Amino acid sequence: MFDGFEIAMIETSTGVIRARSAGDGPPLLLLHGHPETHVMWHKVAPLLAREFTVVASDLTGYGKSCKPEAAADHSPYTKRAMAATQIEVMRSLGHEQFLVAGHDRGARVGYRMALDHPERVRKLAVLDIVPTSEAFDRADHAFGMAYWHWFFLSQPYPFPEQVLEADPRAFYARLMADYISDEARADYFQALEDPATIHAICEDYRAAETTDCALDRADRGARSIGCPLLVLWGERGHLQSLYDVLAIWSDWADDVRGRALPCGHHLPEEAPDETYGALLSFFGA
Repeated sequence: MFDGFEIAMIETSTGVIRARSAGDGPPLLLLHGHPETHVMWHKVAPLLAREFTVVASDLTGYGKSCKPEAAADHSPYTKRAMAATQIEVMRSLGHEQFLVAGHDRGARVGYRMALDHPERVRKLAVLDIVPTSEAFDRADHAFGMAYWHWFFLSQPYPFPEQVLEADPRAFYARLMADYISDEARADYFQALEDPATIHAICEDYRAAETTDCALDRADRGARSIGCPLLVLWGERGHLQSLYDVLAIWSDWADDVRGRALPCGHHLPEEAPDETYGALLSFFGA
């Protein structure tokens, strides 16, 4: 995986962040989802590196990136804090402005980055999400059944940690479908065997339910994502049945386009060719 990429452990004010980079072209930051690492991009990143300088990074708390000590308000794991850390990563590599593509949790970091730091993000692609506050504020029975883990992982410490630490492989096996390669699976589970990763994941979800939602609600209607926005989602995933995805995002950005791809939630791993094509068309335009 990642032939030709260089791996680095990059110092930031938050702590060390693991990242891989390769290519020669406009800088493109790739951010992953839960419970994965940057390795989830291994089928798409090498293709993108033909046209872009690709940086695939582990989010704060995930993979081999730092796990800062939790705070009562979960502030180290807000998407605002994670976004600021990723900006430091890109600056350390010489990129002051860049493109961003994020899946799942990484997409939440991406749109928060575009809102908080519009001077940094030239274009943004979000994969298989709607904004966090929109999801919570529209929650119903169908949402609760589909996204039950949001409510479980955000429960107060230490209950969810204790459950996950007892057998993380069993808990996450349902998310590790056949399309996930053995190499990627090994990287994910290696991280999940560290209790610090489990705690960080829970803090991520606690931050989402509290501060992230509050920030979203304050921004909705008050400011919008100014850069071009691409929204992709899986036609066999939950978003397709729960939302009018583009209509929701049109309230958050000035220039929105997107479509469903023939897959479920994990677009870069389930439908890498289609994901690559959509990202290339958008970022290369």
